Amino acid sequence: MFTIGDFARHGRVSARMLRHYDAIGLLRPARTDPFSGYRYYTAAQLAQLNRVIALKDLGFTLQQVREILEDRVGPDELRGMLTLRRAELEAAMAAAAARLGQVEARLRSIESEGHMPTEDVVVKSIPAVRVAELSAVAASFEPRDIGPVIGPLYEELFRRLEAAGVAGTGPGIAYYEDVPDGDGAVVVHAALTVCAEPDPAHDFRIVDLPPVERAATIVHRGPMDAAVGDMLRTEQILAAWKDAGGHVSAGYPREVSLECPPDREKWVTEIQEPLA
Repeated sequence: MFTIGDFARHGRVSARMLRHYDAIGLLRPARTDPFSGYRYYTAAQLAQLNRVIALKDLGFTLQQVREILEDRVGPDELRGMLTLRRAELEAAMAAAAARLGQVEARLRSIESEGHMPTEDVVVKSIPAVRVAELSAVAASFEPRDIGPVIGPLYEELFRRLEAAGVAGTGPGIAYYEDVPDGDGAVVVHAALTVCAEPDPAHDFRIVDLPPVERAATIVHRGPMDAAVGDMLRTEQILAAWKDAGGHVSAGYPREVSLECPPDREKWVTEIQEPLA
């Protein structure tokens, strides 16, 4: 048998943790000296300790671990618990990857400070355009809030257009507006240029976007998510150009999709920011 200290070393845990597991009935010592109170463990108990640590590291509570080890959780329920935990871990990894992308984008932006080619910005007028659209509300204009809203909107819009027999005749146009008293929330419009008349039977809107007399435009190549690629740099080039020329924005920019192949790195998007 092992003393608690030896058992703790072999199991790579602390003696304090073993005492806690004993106190809550999760892992009892094989023998406890009735006079000294010393705890003794067997080598076979290392397997049980390994299961406890593995399940705990998977995110299960000690109560859940005890129920699993005592066979109070059936195979189907355990499979469901593990599947749910796997989904939680995958979501956490995706969130961490997104945060890492945001940090990298910020670093690239910092590295390019003072070297932004503002000559890439072109001022032009934007004609009126007819679009079919769906809209929804995002909590803010931050990429983490816009991305999960606009992607599904476009997927649903394409599905509804196909069902209605309405074909796109030009690029997609994403545009935004503030929600009145929305505490930073914005209405996200996912639109596609069409040549069709409004119809109350449609489960989407057909509207005419007004012309823009003067817009500062810049072409962005790559994904539109500001957390990846160089979208943040493109936005800051436009900001530097406005600041240098004393220009004032008249609202949120439109995002006109010029090329959208399956490879997001090859997307070409024109950013159109209206000027006051």
